[in-house]
Amino acid sequence: MKFLHIADLHLGKRVNEYSMLDEQRAVLEQIVDITKKEKPHAVFIAGDVYDKLTPPAEAVMLLDSFLCSLARCGTEVFLISGNHDSPERLAFGSALMEGSGVHIAPVYDGTLSKHTVKDEYGEVDVYMLPFIRPSNVKRFFEDKEILSYTDAVNTAIDAANIDFDGRRTVLLSHQFVTGGTTCESEVFAVGGLDNVDADAYDGFDYVALGHLHGQQKIVDGRIYYSGTPLKYSFSEKDHKKGVLLGEIDGDGGVKTTLIPLIPLHDMRELKMTFNEAIEHPSDDYMHIILTDEVPVPFAHSKLLSYFPNLMNTDYETGSKEEDDILLAEHKYTSPSEIFEELFEKINGRPMTDEQRKISDELIKKIWEEEVL
Repeated sequence: MKFLHIADLHLGKRVNEYSMLDEQRAVLEQIVDITKKEKPHAVFIAGDVYDKLTPPAEAVMLLDSFLCSLARCGTEVFLISGNHDSPERLAFGSALMEGSGVHIAPVYDGTLSKHTVKDEYGEVDVYMLPFIRPSNVKRFFEDKEILSYTDAVNTAIDAANIDFDGRRTVLLSHQFVTGGTTCESEVFAVGGLDNVDADAYDGFDYVALGHLHGQQKIVDGRIYYSGTPLKYSFSEKDHKKGVLLGEIDGDGGVKTTLIPLIPLHDMRELKMTFNEAIEHPSDDYMHIILTDEVPVPFAHSKLLSYFPNLMNTDYETGSKEEDDILLAEHKYTSPSEIFEELFEKINGRPMTDEQRKISDELIKKIWEEEVL
């Protein structure tokens, strides 16, 4: 079975107040062209279709046009909601779309949506698991101990009673899998509260992941993030964006290739003096770091004449490096440890075991309810 894997479209997104809608329309057109050329059996869209729970009308219209174009290609489309999506809004009209081969995962109800795709080797079962939190799963399995995101995913998959031995299987999932490489444009839990162990996906021949913006493999030949089709922050400036083309053979073996997507405007960073910068005009989205010892008056306004899509202008200082070092020290520190450190500084004594237990319970509850 041949497939295309994309995710994290973030339709309607604005970066530094610049609308990405034209950029998104251009790459979606490229994806449709790739679909026409490669003729895959399926297109997997692994969540974060929109950038907000209530997307702007233009973003909704763009998704409508994209799905209609894919349906006309004769391929089946599988789409799940991510943490940025409203699953209820995304699933609107899904029953009608089924007839056109567009399958949208409903709001999680304790079961996994399942569809079967046929190829020259037989059948492949495609399961869809939208973004879930422990609380989403716990309400349907009150007798289960579900304390973590790994517990939630394990419970959801176990309940599906999937035939891993006799069938080829694919899963669409939108979670932060342990071992994935993050960047500044993503929201993730300090200390890894929302991590899912890769072992939770054991048995599937291929897992099409969404959530992390860089294209990467978690388990070679089996578990992949496709990454975003566009760069959405300067932390992604070195990413190679594209769509994953994969093929599952008759034995469940998978091979993937990244097909590049070309943006209307790249996202780049320059670090040089003002006079050096103006020798390199560009209409790309730019972050310019000036190295002049003496600040240039109205530098940003002047640079706009040479860089019409200039997003940020900064001066090179030591403060950012110091901030990065401080952030790095706490990047893998859990919220509980940070709060305990703060408590001790304020009160001049460490927390008691009872206080620590209450703190941990509150932090888990707040994170589960509030994090996107």
